[in-house]
Amino acid sequence: MTKTDTTTMPLYLQQTLLENGYQLSSETQQQLFAFLELMHKWNRVFNLTAIRDFKESILLHILDSLSVAKYLHGENIIDVGSGAGLPGIPLALMYPDKTFVLLDSNNKKTRFLTQAVFELKIKNVSVEHARVEDFKPIKTFDSIITRAFANIKVMLETTQHLLAEDGQFLAMKGVYPEAELKDIPAQFNVLAVHKLIIKGLLAERHLVCVKRI
Repeated sequence: MTKTDTTTMPLYLQQTLLENGYQLSSETQQQLFAFLELMHKWNRVFNLTAIRDFKESILLHILDSLSVAKYLHGENIIDVGSGAGLPGIPLALMYPDKTFVLLDSNNKKTRFLTQAVFELKIKNVSVEHARVEDFKPIKTFDSIITRAFANIKVMLETTQHLLAEDGQFLAMKGVYPEAELKDIPAQFNVLAVHKLIIKGLLAERHLVCVKRI
């Protein structure tokens, strides 16, 4: 990544956000960019993500994460298998009034997440290092969101103890997950499958919203 790339990327981020209909404050945009810079810095040692190009990471990380924003249910949200903080950190920066928990079993990744939350001074995020099956929160969650996680059936079965009574599961997927939808157990009800449109990104994106019966 050259110096020119770095200096032009904040403007590219701003333009891409506007093209996709996000009216975010300059402070929020600065935080999103600082998050990307920190991710790229740590990625050299910790291998947080396979995406090394800054422009690609704006589309595939930031815009991809924000594409599910309007489908969040409730105020208390958990990002299971958060990895490098996606989609949790971009969503938390967009919605400072909602509470987010970032859960991951990988110690290196939770170390990065803890540092990112500290450096960016994100007040509405907490980080938990645990396997999802072992995590026992004091309060259950209105939305359980996953990105690049297991198939939907496994996601539902392993995270259902975290869901509030009226909560929703939100599974981020690439192409329309027809086979996975057919495999969903009878105790769950698919509310909707939303096709996510991200201008500038050619790859397919879908969000599967599920409720427990």
